[in-house]
Amino acid sequence: MKIINKKTTSKQLQTILASIIIVLVIFLLISSCDNNYVPKPRGYFRIDLPQKNYISLDTNFPYKFEYPDYAEIYPGKHSPNEPYWINIVFPEFQGILYISYKRVNNNLVEYLEDTRTMVVKLIPKASSIDDELILNKESNVFGLKYNINGIGAASPLQFFVTDSVNHFVRGALYFNIIPNNDSLAPVIDFIKEDIDHLIETFEWKSLPH
Repeated sequence: MKIINKKTTSKQLQTILASIIIVLVIFLLISSCDNNYVPKPRGYFRIDLPQKNYISLDTNFPYKFEYPDYAEIYPGKHSPNEPYWINIVFPEFQGILYISYKRVNNNLVEYLEDTRTMVVKLIPKASSIDDELILNKESNVFGLKYNINGIGAASPLQFFVTDSVNHFVRGALYFNIIPNNDSLAPVIDFIKEDIDHLIETFEWKSLPH
């Protein structure tokens, strides 16, 4: 009869047990994984949008309109030289709608060309620019709205309105953050509705003497 060395058998058993434990651990790790796992796309922070309520801007300015109550109005950077230039600030969204006013004096073509030039400057980073006619015969308000699409576009919306005789107003929306119109899309759409309301309620007033 062959006699088995007890010391050798003990080492073999330890090796076998260690191998079994390693196999069991690997098996448990594999079985706990989801074989159908798909990496989730990068998400963005949820943005809580306020309820829409509008206030009338009816001052001694040569124009008036309605704007949302979650926006704030400040004099433009050229004030007091340009008393009718204002900034409509959306502090919650770090957005600003710049409103500039010019009196027309047989120079409407010049203002139209300046507006076109400002929009053209955005073309390199825009995927497309869609223009929309503004036509309100009852209020004598005519113009164009430019929806500027593209992830890196600095301004997603610009517009101008005029009565073609006395008044010319230009608006441009910007954000004080790095342009990324994918992440800003809900906010841009939300503020665009406010700008549409502003244009729909826009009226001219007599020029102050």
